[in-house]
Amino acid sequence: MSSFASTHPAQPYYLKSGPVATRLNNAIGWLARHGISLAGTAELSVKGRKSGQMQRIPVNPHTHDGGQYLVSARGHSQWVRNMRVAGRGELRVGRKVRVFTAQELPDAEKLPILRSYLEKWGWEVNQYFQGVTAKSSDEEILASAADHPVFRITVRK
Repeated sequence: MSSFASTHPAQPYYLKSGPVATRLNNAIGWLARHGISLAGTAELSVKGRKSGQMQRIPVNPHTHDGGQYLVSARGHSQWVRNMRVAGRGELRVGRKVRVFTAQELPDAEKLPILRSYLEKWGWEVNQYFQGVTAKSSDEEILASAADHPVFRITVRK
């Protein structure tokens, strides 16, 4: 078992982007807005809980067993906090905009989604999971579940 699993922080886990990651996110978001999706990325827009303005960030929408999900690799980020209040958002790649509602999953339901997310996106996000990978045990992934919010999204037709 990883040392992470036995030492849960008192504050919710959130790894804020540094200046390089912020610039990279801005570039990936710009590409998505202009119709270029890198490995399936999309730009998420969610209403800010304080400002009321739409906040945008690139995300990796994830499909598992026919369901669609958004996973926060960086933890309890601003988009997560906004999504909890708004309960909805938009995913954009170019002119294609998918409006959706979102329901946050309890930790006990996250295991299969987190494992398949790490299988697909681990090359990009493993660094945010503090030693937990797709090959980690069920117990290790479940121990990290509280630090990585997962939302089931339902796209409006």
